[in-house]
Amino acid sequence: MGGIVHPELGKDIVSLGLVGGVAITDATIRVTLELRRANDPFAVSLKRAVEAVLADAFPDYVGKIAIYVREAAPKKVERPEMKTATGGVRNIIAVASGKGGVGKSTVAANLAVALARSGRRVGILDADIYGPSMPKMFGLEGFLPPAEPEDGRELIVPAEKYGVKVMSIGFFIKPTDALVWRGAMATNALRQLIHQTGWGELDFLLIDMPPGTGDVHLTLVQELAVTGAVIVSTPQQVALADVVRGIRMFRSDGINVPVLGLVENMAWFTPAELPENKYYIFGKEGCKRLAGETDIPLLGQIPLVQSVCEGSDSGVPIAEGDSVTGRTFSELAARLTEAVEKRNADLDPTRRVQAK
Repeated sequence: MGGIVHPELGKDIVSLGLVGGVAITDATIRVTLELRRANDPFAVSLKRAVEAVLADAFPDYVGKIAIYVREAAPKKVERPEMKTATGGVRNIIAVASGKGGVGKSTVAANLAVALARSGRRVGILDADIYGPSMPKMFGLEGFLPPAEPEDGRELIVPAEKYGVKVMSIGFFIKPTDALVWRGAMATNALRQLIHQTGWGELDFLLIDMPPGTGDVHLTLVQELAVTGAVIVSTPQQVALADVVRGIRMFRSDGINVPVLGLVENMAWFTPAELPENKYYIFGKEGCKRLAGETDIPLLGQIPLVQSVCEGSDSGVPIAEGDSVTGRTFSELAARLTEAVEKRNADLDPTRRVQAK
């Protein structure tokens, strides 16, 4: 079996430690393959290759060879010690979504601005490695972060706009570039942005997560003491099904990050010429029902209005103004602050979110 190479990893399955066990009896040969992912796309082809090699080596066992596949237990990865610049951050909030296209980044950007307008010291990290959007939403396209020495190391200086410190992988690539990165490359880039950005003293650091669940999410909870998560969704049933998976991920053993609340984005459509009208084009109060079923607070319902989209495209978040929708984000920021204060008080009655 030493000649069977895993197509993605580029080494044979024996040297990779993927052969978990071999048992030979008079009746059968049983081989267990321990793959690093339960959904490894090469599992079937590897099973066939192992069976063919064994059948060729032991012709008497043809038809009596059994190959089992299971997911290997995670191995502790030894990483070089990395100093972090997040020691002055009081609360780290992951803004996540079960699926793409629900407006998570728009909510994250406006929530950051609303928190800053309330007097909090705020930063936002664009951890959506494959689709960074904060440079566009904050009007910071073309910004190249400088580096400054501090305590014998170089710290990346974040951009600052609307009272929010902003860091994104988008500052280091061209907007037209496609990031074709394997998981390890993406997580290493994220680790560098987390630990080598000069955040200073912050009350809140919002992390704009990529949609779904995966390596970036695991890296975040392994690298940082995350205060809690906020999950954004539309009212659609197909979106809510993915929210349930996201909730389970954050609540699972080994992650155990509290979900502070849900945000229902595009809750209804209100045309500019009929500001009092509400059209529930994606369904009505889906997140509200899910919040009740999962015992998670509904932090806010954000309407689908043209000004929100225009603000994101122009680099001026709607929360920067005093419009009706801007006030909706202010209310969202207030409810999030309350949820964080309650969570912190439950952990330590002496700890509170402090204003600037």
